[in-house]
Amino acid sequence: MKLLVVEDEAPMAGFLRRGLTEEGFAVDVAEDAGAADQSVGVYEYDAILLDVMLPGTDGFELCHRWRAEGIAAPILFLTARDGVDDRVRGLEIGGDDYLVKPFSFDELLARVRALIRRSQGRPVDPEMRVGGIVIDTNRRAVRKDGQLVPLTTREYQLFEYLARHPGRLVTRTALWEHVWESGSEPDSNVIDVYIRYLRAKLGRDLIETIRGAGYILQPEASGQQEVTAGQSKIENRKSKIPEVD
Repeated sequence: MKLLVVEDEAPMAGFLRRGLTEEGFAVDVAEDAGAADQSVGVYEYDAILLDVMLPGTDGFELCHRWRAEGIAAPILFLTARDGVDDRVRGLEIGGDDYLVKPFSFDELLARVRALIRRSQGRPVDPEMRVGGIVIDTNRRAVRKDGQLVPLTTREYQLFEYLARHPGRLVTRTALWEHVWESGSEPDSNVIDVYIRYLRAKLGRDLIETIRGAGYILQPEASGQQEVTAGQSKIENRKSKIPEVD
């Protein structure tokens, strides 16, 4: 999951970047409205953490403009302004949540995860199920048939993103944009390497490669035949599979 933090105070921005990165998020930071506008114009974010008291254009103005432009990413306002009028204004112009500084990082993390779940139409329960695999998004823990499967941070990020789009073609570009920080796109074969790691740990048939397009998580995959089907079958399917981009 990829987040944008819009915060002009360097210590707070650094704290949020470190903490959220440690929790498995890819995090971009913008220190003013101009940088934030540029980021949302290029990248698709799963959530935006938006400081209200920015120099020049404030967070409320930014949110109002983004909503008018059709940017639908969930927005969590972060601010020292704790008046009821400010909270009401922030929510009425398109914000999704409002957290007053100083705040507990654990509460911030819980709110971010809840925003992402709601925006993707996921149930309140933080667990996701993919066939016999259970993903605890709060603990970043993955269990297969009841047994804990140790995944590295990057492996988990890739698998969680695929699991949020089961049965759909997920393009390599989508993985680059949602799992890696902006400006640090992986080498051409790095994603393939991580996909091999996931297959080795979770099942070789679980993730299907569509050559030249991307990957499909197959929750009910049960045999090698589906994965190794001829190229003509794959090409026929490509035009019928919903794509994530």
